[in-house]
Amino acid sequence: MNSLDLPKAPHETRVVVAMSGGVDSSVVAGLLKRQGYDVVGITLQLYDHGAATHRKGACCAGQDIHDARRVAETLGIPHYVLDYEDRFRESVIDRFAESYLAGETPIPCVECNRSIKFRDLLATARDLDADTLATGHYVASRPLPQGGRGLYRALDPARDQSYFLYATTAEQLAFLRFPLGELPKDETRRLAHELGLSVAQKADSQDICFVPQGRYADVIARLRPDAARAGDIVDLSGRVLGRHDGIVHYTVGQRRGLRLAIGEPLYVVRLEADTARVVVGPREALATSRIRLTDVNWLAGPVQADLPVAVRVRSTREPRAAHLTLDAEAGTAEIVLATPEDGVSPGQACVIYADDGPRAQVLGGGTIRRIDALQAGAAEAA
Repeated sequence: MNSLDLPKAPHETRVVVAMSGGVDSSVVAGLLKRQGYDVVGITLQLYDHGAATHRKGACCAGQDIHDARRVAETLGIPHYVLDYEDRFRESVIDRFAESYLAGETPIPCVECNRSIKFRDLLATARDLDADTLATGHYVASRPLPQGGRGLYRALDPARDQSYFLYATTAEQLAFLRFPLGELPKDETRRLAHELGLSVAQKADSQDICFVPQGRYADVIARLRPDAARAGDIVDLSGRVLGRHDGIVHYTVGQRRGLRLAIGEPLYVVRLEADTARVVVGPREALATSRIRLTDVNWLAGPVQADLPVAVRVRSTREPRAAHLTLDAEAGTAEIVLATPEDGVSPGQACVIYADDGPRAQVLGGGTIRRIDALQAGAAEAA
């Protein structure tokens, strides 16, 4: 086996590297080239390449494409740019807007990986007779005793991206490789300098790459100019406290920007798309202990119907102890958290791990659809 757990010698192994134009994927290409692999770089043009040309933190657009091309030239590898703008708009940006208008908090990076990178790009890699597709994600994969590969948290906990990859299928995972999963970020930067890459000091991309300066409401207003509607800001009892100009401007757990003179700190507890109401309450009203998931994907199956696990309800939080109950017939899962979490919102991902260890295996995950603590608040308001 070579360093990628593939049977052929490196020079006989074709690796397509997804090159976003950033330091991480550039180092992956450089390392594999140095190890003697037959490396082909592919960059996806995903969105608004004009507006993003000089924006710090952009990804897969404008200057990033030029940066990826320069890295490929430095390494002496073939490089192709594929126009995926239409696919990205339909699969990621449009769904992002629809989810926010429904009062949810979507995670577009999950959908991008699921629908674009690990479906369309993976198919392109196969068309190029590649043996594997490598990316710059900070996540680890290893062979499983029963066959196939398992997905695990990265060595560098501050960079671990396993939360965003739970929707990968077992078949995709068998074809994917993540060479940075066993490296700390500072080592990646050092390697970029050692390899002579022009992107060695380039800033990391932001989570929502197509949202300039983090103003997601501006993107939604442009895509759905007639969809947002004004409504009331109410407390848990239904008492009107103020007005707002669209629920897309709010997320669960938000405190700032409510423009309410109540004399006590209030937080967004729930967003009601049907009535265009923003429901606010004290911090304790955010506590959630029971979550219902749909669109569940399992990477380590079959999973027991009743199982102690650890879960992440946000990418920035460590996995925490929970209990999993499956409804196989309905295709849903229920999570009971050992310790309530604040600010959990429908539309977010809940990723399920075997335990809360630093290198824990990803069992799977799903989309948060129902939060019982918030539903109880709705019943009190009624």
